[in-house]
Amino acid sequence: MKKLFSILTLMGGLAIPALAQTEESNWYTTLSAMDSSQLTLLIILGVVLVVIVLLLILMVYLMSFMAAVFKKENPALANEPSWWDSFKERFVTGKLDAVGGKEEKAKMMADHSYDGITELDNFMPPWLQWVFIGTIGFAVIYFVDYTVLGTGLTGEEEYQEELRLEAVAAEGRKASMLAGIDETTVVFDEGAESLSSGKTIFESNCAACHAEDGGGGVGPNLTDEYWIHGGSIQDVFKVVKYGVVEKGMIPWQDQLSPEQMQQVSSFILSLKGTSPATPKAPQGELYSTTPAPAEAAPVTDSTAVVATIE
Repeated sequence: MKKLFSILTLMGGLAIPALAQTEESNWYTTLSAMDSSQLTLLIILGVVLVVIVLLLILMVYLMSFMAAVFKKENPALANEPSWWDSFKERFVTGKLDAVGGKEEKAKMMADHSYDGITELDNFMPPWLQWVFIGTIGFAVIYFVDYTVLGTGLTGEEEYQEELRLEAVAAEGRKASMLAGIDETTVVFDEGAESLSSGKTIFESNCAACHAEDGGGGVGPNLTDEYWIHGGSIQDVFKVVKYGVVEKGMIPWQDQLSPEQMQQVSSFILSLKGTSPATPKAPQGELYSTTPAPAEAAPVTDSTAVVATIE
């Protein structure tokens, strides 16, 4: 039932684009999020709607055809107005007086005559009367909703509600991005909150092997320039995630979230250059983020070249 309601809401949004809202009610986003069963149900509902419209058109055509047949068989009905003429007279144009007839002359306003053009005191067309009545009804409901009951949102309240919804949506997007962090998308987060969380995780899970200050113990020293498996944020994240089983380090991907692994990896890199109490001897290879200088091109002796040519 919930899926059906969502699909009907989507069909309403497609039929009346003016009612479409941004962000969460975007019809394209809703359509893309549907599975095959929901799309099939949407297509079936669309086909049913088209069939209903076609049946209504066919019914109107049959009514017109039957009216024409009845008028042909009974000439007395030929002078009677059709259902469409009756509908227009009742709801659209009203009963129009014959031009120059008595009714029209009776409506002439002699005091509203300018340059031979006389204004007529005509009635308001029915459609305009209904619009006028509708605006009065809307005004009454609006007044009661906003002034008497106070349930309607003011412009400022609607703005604040949109800000709240956007904040919720932003949190959802942020959570989705953090859940998708891996060794290819991880970044060094030097924010104070991130490093504080990383320090807590390190002290709870890593200090037993690497010492609380990162100086090393069973595991290598994390404060020097030497790394066994690489010293970039991607390398550290990969080691934390998959572990080094042959050396006794377990993989942490089942115990820490991707965000937590990024935080602890960032904290480990922040230990670089610190002075631990009892640092362990360097292990691995020297890691430097500075690119090696390019080799200088050999200098050619221009004199020798000229002598060779001669």
